[in-house]
Amino acid sequence: MARLSILDRFRPVGAPGPAGPAGVPAADNQGPAVELAPVFAALAQDAALCVQVVDQARLIAEEDVARARTQAAAILSQARLDAGAARADAAARVERETSERDAEQLEQARHEAAALEESGLALIPAAVYQLIDTLLAPLNPGPPSPEQRSPASI
Repeated sequence: MARLSILDRFRPVGAPGPAGPAGVPAADNQGPAVELAPVFAALAQDAALCVQVVDQARLIAEEDVARARTQAAAILSQARLDAGAARADAAARVERETSERDAEQLEQARHEAAALEESGLALIPAAVYQLIDTLLAPLNPGPPSPEQRSPASI
């Protein structure tokens, strides 16, 4: 019935009656709401289904967001724990490296001290000879002879 009412709106060309432009709609007595009511009624079930789909999608999205937030919180707390462990490992590594470096420097200092002590001990006889020569110089007018400078004579 709706199709006939839509088709009746247009007058065929050359129809009897008063003259008017061809294909112009006739006066609409019932209005578009009456004509479109069956279309909207047929779409009502689909519109309700769309609302349900959108509501389900919102629920799924909210669940996904909640799950993602929970995962993010878990990842963040694990990262904080891992950061603490990493800091402790880094501090231990730095302390170990520092201790090793200190031990190497101490060993090097001991070697240098031993070498210095040996070189100092090697210089003592010459320093003693020079001191004795300086002390005995006022008593002995001439330069010391080689036998006077020998270590066996002292």
